[in-house]
Amino acid sequence: MSASSRFSLTTWPRPLQWLALLLLAGGSGQLLKYAELPAGQFIGPMLVAIAFGVGGARIRLHKEAFRLSQGCIGLLAAHSMTLAVLTSMTESWHLMLVATVLTIGLSSLVGLAMVRFGGLHPSTAAWGSSPGAASAMVSMADDFGADARVVATMQYVRVVCVVVIGALVSHLLEAPANGGELHATGATQHGLSLLNLGLTLATAVLGVVLGARIPAGALLVPLLLGGGLQLAGVLHITLPAWLLAIAYGAIGCYVGLRFDRATVLYVWKRLPTMILGAVSLISLCAASAWVLAKLLGQDFLSVYLATSPGGLDTMAIIAVDTHSDVGLVLAMQTLRLLAVIFTGAFFARLVIRFAR
Repeated sequence: MSASSRFSLTTWPRPLQWLALLLLAGGSGQLLKYAELPAGQFIGPMLVAIAFGVGGARIRLHKEAFRLSQGCIGLLAAHSMTLAVLTSMTESWHLMLVATVLTIGLSSLVGLAMVRFGGLHPSTAAWGSSPGAASAMVSMADDFGADARVVATMQYVRVVCVVVIGALVSHLLEAPANGGELHATGATQHGLSLLNLGLTLATAVLGVVLGARIPAGALLVPLLLGGGLQLAGVLHITLPAWLLAIAYGAIGCYVGLRFDRATVLYVWKRLPTMILGAVSLISLCAASAWVLAKLLGQDFLSVYLATSPGGLDTMAIIAVDTHSDVGLVLAMQTLRLLAVIFTGAFFARLVIRFAR
């Protein structure tokens, strides 16, 4: 037996794989949190899960656990949604729309460059470079004849790049970490009671169920439902720190475990092109964020997270953790998410047309 097969996770019993994943993911999350890295409780488990996925682990986190975790993140973001935040968003809707169109346009240009210089198939590059809504883009790409494996890899490679670079930018800008814990404290200022916690969890479950057929509905519906109930004074959102740690870890593990060895080997030759494309798109979005921050009168970090081509849930986690303008980040990420879903096919056809 070779050394690689001897230490391959495929030979480990599933209970042992789960135990090792839980211990290492939890430990890495707490370690990065102790190091005051923004979103450390999400990044640590995600990196550990990527190592497990590439190492041949046969375990997968159930999708419902991932969706319920998204619901908790949606409620955490809803706690930051106030009338003042909503009012400020309506005053800047035109610039937010410009930012959304700009991000989608930049992603199309990056996709076209990956076709011309990276050797990717036009349809695959178009769907793979689409900013945000990773799961929706993979499903739609398969329907339009693109290679769903490469699209999925491109999407999640960009998610990893966005999260890591976003955390580093937050750290370099000296943004305060552990914002999730502070927000959890704020969410329990009315008293950590079993009644409030039960109502919060019930709202999360109801929102996840209602958003089952909506792209990113597991996060958006609890966000809207919890925000509406909070503004109406019906619900006091209660999210203890331990619950948020579980939610962060579950999302990180779900994303990380999707990186299996077969997929990585399949795209290995084009992986540098994918990473370069992801970093190029992030850099272009960061440049546009600097201009928009001046026009909006907002801090750069908030606008950077709002325009960053990552997932809505991951950007919400970093925004809360760094005390950024959560309302702005959620509004712009949600607007782009909807725009990508409804215009994805149109921009994919444009990339394919110009590539030819």
